[in-house]
Amino acid sequence: MEEVKIGIIGIGNMGTNHARSIVDGRVKNSRLTAVCDLDPARIKWAKENLPVEVECFDSSEKFYQQADIEAVFIATPHYDHPPLAVEAFKNELHVLIEKPAGVYTKAVREMNEAAKMSDKVFGIMYNQRTRAIYQKLKDLIESGELGEIKRTNWIIDWYRSQSYYNNGGWRATWEGEGGGVLLNQDPHQLDLWQWVCGMPKKIRAFAANGKYHKIEVEDDVTAYVEYENGATGVFVTSTGIAPETNRFEITGNKGKIVVENDEIIFRKLRTPERKFNAEFKGGFGKPECWEFKVPAPGENPEHPGILNNWIDAILNKTELIAPGEEGIKGLTISNAMHLSAWTDDWVELPLDEDLFKEKLDEKIKNSNFIKKSTAAKTMKVDGTF
Repeated sequence: MEEVKIGIIGIGNMGTNHARSIVDGRVKNSRLTAVCDLDPARIKWAKENLPVEVECFDSSEKFYQQADIEAVFIATPHYDHPPLAVEAFKNELHVLIEKPAGVYTKAVREMNEAAKMSDKVFGIMYNQRTRAIYQKLKDLIESGELGEIKRTNWIIDWYRSQSYYNNGGWRATWEGEGGGVLLNQDPHQLDLWQWVCGMPKKIRAFAANGKYHKIEVEDDVTAYVEYENGATGVFVTSTGIAPETNRFEITGNKGKIVVENDEIIFRKLRTPERKFNAEFKGGFGKPECWEFKVPAPGENPEHPGILNNWIDAILNKTELIAPGEEGIKGLTISNAMHLSAWTDDWVELPLDEDLFKEKLDEKIKNSNFIKKSTAAKTMKVDGTF
């Protein structure tokens, strides 16, 4: 095999962006051969804007049965990711899914099992893992430069207007999207948080539904977590705060790292805090601290980077930057945050998946939210991630 024939299911905002990347040659050794979407307007767009040889399908059944493909990229609404991936594995296709892995971990676990039974390459579009700044951050933590982690804090705001939520009938509803800021905007940060710092063991969260928008899902969240080693963490996020903030702090025994404005600032202690604390006899005092910017050279290939890595893994068995099976980790954190807010209580990991699904089903069943939507249109996503 010298090239991989790719099909895309879902050619909305992200699917369109990925289709253009492949067609424009930004994904090496690949060819877009088919697309699928339930929306006639998106099929019309595909026929007018994609190469004539790209087949168009209006159902996943026809797509899987008839499309000339070897791999599928799933860019549909969240609930559909696991079942469409399972079906793809049954059809012996390589799979790449958009984030999040799904809405609830029980379905994602079933998807992971299907992937495990297959010999196909399974990836997830965690494009932030390709950024040099986060790769350097992970290297600093794993190499011991910061020492044992004591505290993590991430404030991440994504401003979204009401018109954004009004676009399309599925967005910002429990039935259509399965959640709000945690499930739509934050999967990358939740993944990076655990990728760099590890999974927490205990979570307490407070989530406000429709605090800043006419929506039924959360648009403002504050969560507190505890780790196995006693470290603590805070995650604060919203889609109703302007100007936006994206500030990630990690405090360790040897200092503090701040990631903000595409920079890594390291406030490094000359003497580790625990050692200083045990040995210093002068009353008021603190360890000597050196502050410097950590260089993070390298390209930031983002979405095409994950696509190229996936294709390379299919053709050459290259290690995946973002294995699909790891999508369950960040989703576990967001599910636990939701469950904590819904039950007004602590949630310990591993998560009670059945209880989460029960509570989510209750949200859907008891919803009386009437969504006023404008005609759905595909929006440009540049700069939104």
